[in-house]
Amino acid sequence: MMKKDTPYAAIHDSICTQTVTVRRWRRSGLIPLAVVVGTGFLGAQLACAATLDYPTRPVRMVVPWPAGGGADTVGRVIAQDLSGALGQQIVVDNRPGAAAIIGTEVVARAQPDGYTLLLATVTTGVNPHLHRKLSYDALKDFESIILLASSPYILTVHPSLPARSVSELIKIAQARPNQINYASTGSGSAPHLTGEWFKAVSGTSIVHVPYKGGPPAMNDLIAGHVQMAFGNIVNYLAQARSGRLRALAVTSEKRTPQAKELPTMIESGMPGFVSGTWFGLQAPARTPRAIVLQLNATSNKLLQDPELPKRLAGEGADPIGGTPEQFVEHIKTELVRWGKVIRAANISID
Repeated sequence: MMKKDTPYAAIHDSICTQTVTVRRWRRSGLIPLAVVVGTGFLGAQLACAATLDYPTRPVRMVVPWPAGGGADTVGRVIAQDLSGALGQQIVVDNRPGAAAIIGTEVVARAQPDGYTLLLATVTTGVNPHLHRKLSYDALKDFESIILLASSPYILTVHPSLPARSVSELIKIAQARPNQINYASTGSGSAPHLTGEWFKAVSGTSIVHVPYKGGPPAMNDLIAGHVQMAFGNIVNYLAQARSGRLRALAVTSEKRTPQAKELPTMIESGMPGFVSGTWFGLQAPARTPRAIVLQLNATSNKLLQDPELPKRLAGEGADPIGGTPEQFVEHIKTELVRWGKVIRAANISID
C-alpha cells in the first residue's frame, strides 16, 4: 500500500513494475484478460506503455529566446543532459520574438505527444498581464513538468553613486527624485518590472531607461550614462568584482552560492522582494501524464547529480527541481506577483 505522500515518480515506477509483472502473467495464461480489465491494470498498462515507449525519436525543445542568450545557454545545458538520460537527442529550436510569445505559441499549438517541449521562463507570469490578446492561457494550455532552476538578479550601481548598501541607495534616491536612472533590458522585461517594484516599495522616483537587450544596458551603466540596474548575475557580478560597478544585493530568497558575500534584498530591509528569471519545462496541454512524470523523474535525477548543478552555476542558475504540481503553484505565484506590480505601475505593451 502506498502512502499519500509517495512521490509521483515513485508511484509511476510502482505502476510500471506491476504492469510489467501483469503482462508476464497474462502472456503465460496465469490470469485471464477479464481480471486484468476488472482490476484496473489495463489503464495502468496504457499509461506505462506510453512511458516505456518514449521517446523513440528526437524531442524538440522550443526556446523562445535568441541563440546565445542566457535562456538559450541554460536550455542547451539541460538539453544535453536530458539527451543522454533519455537516449534520444533533445533538439533546441530557437523561436524568439515578442518577449517569448512566439515560441510559447508554437508549443501551445503542438501535438501533445511529448515530442515538443517548452523552456518556460519568467515571462510566463508576466505576459498575460502585459498583453490583452494572448492566443494561449499560461495555465490551461500547458502541462507543467518541472521547475528546473532560477537565476536571481543583482542590484548594481555605478561607482560614482556613493551608495554601498540598499538603504543608502534609497536615501540618495529619495533626496534626488527623478535624478537617478535605472537601465533594463526593455519595457515589460523582468528587470524593468523589478525596478518598478523597487520604486514602489522604497518610495523613490527613479527613471526607467529601456534598452534592447542586456549588453547595451550594462555597457551604459559601466559608462555612467545610467546609475543603477537589476541585471544578470553572471555578467554584472563579473563587472562588480572588476571594480567597474558596485554590487549591493541579490534578489534571491536566500544568499546565492555564486555571491555569498552579498546580502539579499530581504536582508537589506525589503521583505518578500524576490525576483529574477527561472527556467522550467512545459509541454502542450493533454500530454500523457506518464510522459510528464517520466520527464519529471528524469530531470529531478539529473538535478541531484553534481555535474548538472555545476554547469548551471556557470550560467548563474541555481537548481530547484520538484513535482509538476509545485511548478504549477510557482507559476500561479508569479502571475499574482507580477500582476500586482504591473497594475500598480500602469504598464501596458498592447
